[in-house]
Amino acid sequence: MMKCLIIAAGKGDRLRQKGESKPLIPILGIPLIERVIRSALEAGVDGFYVVSGYHRPEVNAFMSCLAGRLDTLITPIVNGDYEKGNGLSVLKAREYLHEPFLLLMADHLFDPSIARKIMGFPLADGEIVLGVDNNTGNRLVDMADVTRVRTEGGTIREIGKGLIDFNGLDTGIFLCSPAIFNALERCAKESGDTSLSGAVRILAVEGRAKALDVSGYFLIDVDDPAAFRKAENALLANLRGKTNDGPVSRYFNRPLSERISRRLVNYQITPTHISLFSFLCCVLAAGLFTLSGYPALLLGGLLAQFASIIDGCDGEVARLKLQTSAYGAWLDAVLDRYADALLLFGLTWHEYATKTEGQVLLIGFFAIIGSFILSYTADKYDGFMRECVSSGKGFRLGRDVRIALIFFGALLNQAFLTLVVIAIVMNVETIRRIIICRDRE
Repeated sequence: MMKCLIIAAGKGDRLRQKGESKPLIPILGIPLIERVIRSALEAGVDGFYVVSGYHRPEVNAFMSCLAGRLDTLITPIVNGDYEKGNGLSVLKAREYLHEPFLLLMADHLFDPSIARKIMGFPLADGEIVLGVDNNTGNRLVDMADVTRVRTEGGTIREIGKGLIDFNGLDTGIFLCSPAIFNALERCAKESGDTSLSGAVRILAVEGRAKALDVSGYFLIDVDDPAAFRKAENALLANLRGKTNDGPVSRYFNRPLSERISRRLVNYQITPTHISLFSFLCCVLAAGLFTLSGYPALLLGGLLAQFASIIDGCDGEVARLKLQTSAYGAWLDAVLDRYADALLLFGLTWHEYATKTEGQVLLIGFFAIIGSFILSYTADKYDGFMRECVSSGKGFRLGRDVRIALIFFGALLNQAFLTLVVIAIVMNVETIRRIIICRDRE
């Protein structure tokens, strides 16, 4: 467990069009500094010091509310000289930090794994370590503005924005001993340089500035509108890493749901609201299926597929707005089971009203049972097959395929054939999963 210092004092002129106070500018519904704090909490930080300057009343008021929401300690520190080098903001925390601490920037979004890795570095007394991205071709980095680093054997030799000979990029994520404060004071007195990079250069000359490669992880400095757009796209792209998507979700539903989620995060809509809306769409679709005639069947199929797309938005919004919960995922699964039963029952009703034959009820029964058992086996199967499916060596048939079959069946006015296909496919897939899980046990 470790304390964390966050610099949030600057004016952020290049991002002014997005908001007056840069740390409070929302990106996909969540302020920049909140994303930073939540990532640090996930990495294991147990308390924060936030240095504010420009628009400090607004920043400090938000920090006070956030501390209550996250049940964590956030101590405000004021830097009246915020228009000078960022090293002065670090120096303001000297009286508070007497042990090694994590140092972050309020506008640098990052994978918590980076902070976790840096916090685990064996830091010697009087040293600092900087997370360095050795991927100098990282597309998320603005090469015209990034601070460049030259390292040798895990030690920083040079740092600065104008370096020609460099082999790494400054991530702005540090693990610092209190020695950083002395270095900042020396740098300011000896050269008038009040930047954090200036203090790092002093420690580098003495061999006390270490480098830790953190390439391969998500990291972006949200410094201007172009970087803001890149950050939004990168956060959305991370949603596609969900490994238990079926083929319909991966190639059709997900691209559409991402576009919808990108808009929904800007409103006071919770993932639970989205889950309930998707469920109600399925209820309405099932009601349409019980009516006779092709128009009702077609409209029900369209509504069911729409609900399937929207069903992906609840998890996406939860992850984008950092509102994921075990209860929310469980509730969504419960509603999905009810929705599946209603849709298949409605389809069975539609066909039985036309053909009052026992085989329609029998096939409808097997379609519903197969769908339920397939869902029941999902957790264990996904656990065994996660690596295979994500690498493209396996496949997954689930709810997305089932709803797509209902949609195409309605489109083609083939309710009974749809029930037959679903009954066969869902039950055969269940048997296949049972065999795979048995062989891998």
